[in-house]
Amino acid sequence: MASFSVETRKLTSGELRFKATVIVKKSGKIIHRESKTFRKKALAHTFGKKRVNELEENGVNSSKAVSLGELLDRYMLEADLWNNTGRTKRYVIQMLRDCDIALVKSDELKTSDLIAHCKTRRSAGAGPATIYHDVAYLRAVMKKAKPVWNIDANYAVFDEAVPILIDMKLVGKSQKRTRRPTENEIEKLKAGLIERENFRPNGPTRIPFTDILDFSILTCMRIGEVCALRWEDLNENHKTIVVRDRKDPRKKEGNHMIVPLLAGSFDIAMRQERQGDLIFPYNSRSVTAGFQRVRNDLGIQDLRYHDLRREGASRLFEKGYSIEEVAQVTGHRNLNILWQVYTQLFPHKLHNKFELNTD
Repeated sequence: MASFSVETRKLTSGELRFKATVIVKKSGKIIHRESKTFRKKALAHTFGKKRVNELEENGVNSSKAVSLGELLDRYMLEADLWNNTGRTKRYVIQMLRDCDIALVKSDELKTSDLIAHCKTRRSAGAGPATIYHDVAYLRAVMKKAKPVWNIDANYAVFDEAVPILIDMKLVGKSQKRTRRPTENEIEKLKAGLIERENFRPNGPTRIPFTDILDFSILTCMRIGEVCALRWEDLNENHKTIVVRDRKDPRKKEGNHMIVPLLAGSFDIAMRQERQGDLIFPYNSRSVTAGFQRVRNDLGIQDLRYHDLRREGASRLFEKGYSIEEVAQVTGHRNLNILWQVYTQLFPHKLHNKFELNTD
C-alpha cells in the first residue's frame, strides 16, 4: 500500500522547502521509499498524490532513477552505511540534501549541474577545498546507488566533471597550514587553561587541560587519540603506549601502533588518576571546546588544537630526529605528507643546532 507525507524544512537562509515522501509497504515492511523537495507546498502534495497513484497502478519497479535528494535520504537511512560515515561527510551529505542539486534525477546528473552547484556554493563563501568535499561525497553516495538499492545513477559523469571543475578553479585542494604557536602564546594558553581547570565549569569534572596540552605537543597525537589511550596499553618499562585505530586513509580500523612517550609525556601519563580504563577519560570535544574558549578570550588568532600536532613534529625535527624517527611518533605512513604538512621549522632555531655541533 502506497502513502505519502509532506514535511516542512527551513533552510539557513530562512526559506521554506517542502519534502514529499512516498512510502510503499508490504506485510508491514517498507519496500519502497522516495522523496522530492519543492519550493511550494501545493507542488509537494501534487507530486505525492501522483506518485501514490502511479505506484498503486504500476507497482514498484525493480530498477529506477530517483531524485538525488531521495538517494541522499536512503544513504542516511541505511544504518550500515550511515553509522560508518565520518562527522565531516555526514555534515556535507545533510547540507547537500537542502541544495538545488538534490532535485536532479540520479540518472540525469550532468556536468553543467555540478558546475551550477559549485558556483552557488562559491557565491555563498565556500572555498575550493570545501566545495570539493561536496563533489567527492556526492560521488561516493551515487556510486552505491545501483549495488545497494538497485537505483540507476550516473556517477560516471564525475570522470568528465572533476577535471573541468579543477580547471575552472571551482574545486581544489586545501591550502597547507603552517601555523605554529609561539612560546608566548603557549604560556598564555597554559595560564588561561589553569584558570579554567580551577573554575570547573563542568561541575565536579576537572579536566587537566594543561597536562593534555603538553601531552598533545610531546606525543604529536590527535586529541581523539589522546582521549582514547588505555592504561592496559601503557608499557611502563619501555615507556611506550599502543595507539589504537590510528588514522590511516587506507585502513579505517585495526591500525594499532606502538608509540614512544618521549620527554615528559610519560611522566604526564603516570600522574593521571586511575579512574577507569582510560588515561584521559574526557570527551575530546570538551577538551577542544575549553581550549577554544581560552584561545578566544586571549585574542589568539588562527590557532587550532590540531596545530599542536604540527608543533610537536616540528620540535622533534629541530631537536635533530630523522624523518623516519619522527614518523614513529606521528604515525605517518607517507613521509612526504609528514614533511610537507606537519612540519614548519623556525629558521632561527637552526643556529642552536649549529652551535651544538661545533662545541
